[in-house]
Amino acid sequence: MYTANEKISTVNVADEMQKAYIDYSMSVIIGRALPDARDGLKPGNRRILYAMRELGLLSNRAYKKCATVVGEVLGKYHPHGDAAVYDTLVRMAQPWAMRYPLIDGHGNFGSVDGDPPAAYRYTESRLHKIAEVLLADLDKNTVDMQPNFDESTVEPKVLPAGFPNLLANGSTGIAVGMATNIPPHNLRELVDAICWLIDNQNAREDNDPHIEDLMKFIKGPDFPTGGMVCGVQPIIDYFKTGRGIVKMRGKAGVEEVKGGKEQIVITEIPYNVNRAVLVESIANLVNEKKIQGITDVRDESDEQTRLVIEMRRGEIPKVIINQLYKYTQMEATFGVIMLAIDGGRPKVMNMKALLNCYIEHRRVVIYRRTAFELKEAEDRAHILEGYRIALDNLDDFVKIIRESPNRDVAKVKLIEKYELSTRQADAILEMRLYQLTGLERDKIEKEYLDIIKKIEELRGILASERKVFDIVKKELLDVREKFGDDRRTEIIPDEGEIALEDMIKDEGCVVTITHGGYVKRTNVSSYRAQRRGGKGVIGMEAKEEDFVEHLFTASTHDHIMFFTASGRVYVERVYDIPDLGRAAKGKAIANLLELREGEKIAALIRVREFTDKFHLVMATEKGIVKKTNLSEYANPRKGGVIAIQIEEGDRLMGVKFTEGNNEVVLVTSNGMSIRFHEEDMRDQGRATVGVWGIRCEEGDKVVGIEIVNPSATLLVAGENGIGKRTDFEEYRKQSRGGKGIITMKTGDKTGKVIGALSVTDNDEIMLSTQQGQTVRCPVKDIRVAGRNTMGVKLIGLDEGDKLVAIAKVVSEQQEAEVENEKPAPSPQPSPPAASGPPAEDKAP
Repeated sequence: MYTANEKISTVNVADEMQKAYIDYSMSVIIGRALPDARDGLKPGNRRILYAMRELGLLSNRAYKKCATVVGEVLGKYHPHGDAAVYDTLVRMAQPWAMRYPLIDGHGNFGSVDGDPPAAYRYTESRLHKIAEVLLADLDKNTVDMQPNFDESTVEPKVLPAGFPNLLANGSTGIAVGMATNIPPHNLRELVDAICWLIDNQNAREDNDPHIEDLMKFIKGPDFPTGGMVCGVQPIIDYFKTGRGIVKMRGKAGVEEVKGGKEQIVITEIPYNVNRAVLVESIANLVNEKKIQGITDVRDESDEQTRLVIEMRRGEIPKVIINQLYKYTQMEATFGVIMLAIDGGRPKVMNMKALLNCYIEHRRVVIYRRTAFELKEAEDRAHILEGYRIALDNLDDFVKIIRESPNRDVAKVKLIEKYELSTRQADAILEMRLYQLTGLERDKIEKEYLDIIKKIEELRGILASERKVFDIVKKELLDVREKFGDDRRTEIIPDEGEIALEDMIKDEGCVVTITHGGYVKRTNVSSYRAQRRGGKGVIGMEAKEEDFVEHLFTASTHDHIMFFTASGRVYVERVYDIPDLGRAAKGKAIANLLELREGEKIAALIRVREFTDKFHLVMATEKGIVKKTNLSEYANPRKGGVIAIQIEEGDRLMGVKFTEGNNEVVLVTSNGMSIRFHEEDMRDQGRATVGVWGIRCEEGDKVVGIEIVNPSATLLVAGENGIGKRTDFEEYRKQSRGGKGIITMKTGDKTGKVIGALSVTDNDEIMLSTQQGQTVRCPVKDIRVAGRNTMGVKLIGLDEGDKLVAIAKVVSEQQEAEVENEKPAPSPQPSPPAASGPPAEDKAP
């Protein structure tokens, strides 16, 4: 029954339930369960921190009972249950739950074993120093304020957040129809990534998540309990999409005890794992005989975790540790869902998007703070300007005030005569007599000049977004310096992600590269065993006109850099080169590398490590040279990277490895040469053109580049089969960029110079002609002659034939020397034993 005063309306039950459910769910999502992307706090956390600030519970003040904080929060900001408020406060004080605790707790706040905290009437708390960074500048209009639930006071909608709390401490929460689970990260790494994003505006604004760039700084989750994260791919997944499943493991080591026995010691456990439950589960598995070989399990933990597992004599610790990972929470997963409130709406965001939210928030905070400080400074300057007027006309001001019947009349007279504002007049009337002394007048003048300077600075900041971002960076770097610490969680490869080099033994091998472009490696032990019955120079299958041009020892973990004539470089590990016997001809380089159409190999360099102590010097046919630090090539791509920017009509013809104090010789086809020190070239980046090494005449081109070796000679050869050797001493040092001096007197008899090599008496060379003739010649048979001579005949040519290439050949003696080398892995790049062909026809 209803009365006449009641108003009844007909509604659809389904519609009403849908509306009520949506209202409820949005209330839970926005107002309770999910963190804000800007400060990383849920409303409950934010209200607790704000209430503690209002109570004066700063890090340098005395502790107060948590009951005081809970009562303040319930009475003014958060009308929910006291248990919910206290549980939230306790979690923010637990160092095993928070990577950077926000509350400094005093008393029993629970334990990692799952022990509950004491009641709030017994415990005490105050803000941690890092929490004050979240709350800093609240009184400078940096964020919007909103009325509390009964509109008796106000509270902040979001905190200024001087550090990226959401990613630093993580967050977890279950709303209606959605949940968030964000892992904690290392503060130093986060700040470095944010600074990189600020400095790279294009990266910040485009749609590319820049996973590889961000992972240079942020390695992955950094849990407060340490442990290990297994696998890089899940980290990449949640960095890219905001979702992923991260596998966590505890850390276990092995200790020897008396009697020759060993025991397993667990020192770190996965995040959110209850230590007492873990010990109990291990004991149950032992009792159920799922894990055998364990005689005792003890918890010797204090503030640091130490779980001791004793084993029977002869048991293999690795096996038992793997069983612990399989059957217990020594291995657990963390399902990442990076869901947060952005612009009043819940949103799953990737790593870059979350960082961008924080950067934009800090930009707004710094801008609003600067505007507030500017207004205050301008207000103070306005008052000081009134003081200056009064002090300049002091006698008249005193006379007006003395002759006025009351304050209001004096105020009106001052405003009318000196065009003062009401505020200036009030300030002047409130001046104290001691401020009229000479010293105080000087203070007012100095304060005025200082505040004018400050106003200019503040206006400059507001006018420049770059300056605002510079302040964001500076303040973050200060926080990094003050609160940053080392990473606790180790990132290790998962079983399926173990790097190939970790599975390949770092051992010596012999690498063979032929003139025709075939490459292979052979294990040293196999190489020597086969040599006992060996025949021929190399004993490998090759085309009749092909020959071994490079043979050197290397480690399987070394790199080989292949430079192409178009200026690209491809880097391969030695273990990627086919492991073949001595009789095999090898694999074509073109099939080993992802060469582009028309690309030819111009040079190759063997390197152990891409250190910044060494350099590469490159030369093009037109005489351009470039020096680049070896470390620039530390991150190669499978499809190659630019080694030198080649101008149209030019091509790379040679590359040499230098130590920073070498001298270089360039030789041209017209018989000119130039010798200069590599210090004449500054280090340049990869994708640059270079500088002049030698200025070639019309129709001339560079055909050789060599490193000066006082114990060797420079061999040059002409296309008509004429050649000679000359001591390096005959080539005086010059400045780069000149036309050079004669290295070989060219003419009809010699023809153009086709190549130049640094050789010793023990070397052999191969001469190749246009019509396919090849002649092998020992270097010692070629006499040493002066620079300005033609030389001697190296090869007899048929009519119409020409010499097109010269190359060193691996001799039997060199092969024996290589076999006797001990190719132990070296931390430094290998010497430039393998450098590339000096001319196009020579390129494989």
